[in-house]
Amino acid sequence: MHPETHLALHHVRAVELRAEADAYRLAAAARRPRDLRTRLGWTLVEVGLRLAAAPKTAVAVP
Repeated sequence: MHPETHLALHHVRAVELRAEADAYRLAAAARRPRDLRTRLGWTLVEVGLRLAAAPKTAVAVP
């Protein structure tokens, strides 16, 4: 395959992917409130799991 053709195909695919991303972003904008709650909830779950899995360090008492 000629290098210029290969580059042109990459540019076409990049334009298609950007268009899909823009469409997804516009569709997601309509459901922002639920999306924010969901992200916050999963963030809290992640923090809780990290705290639960944190190694316990023993403090030496002299």
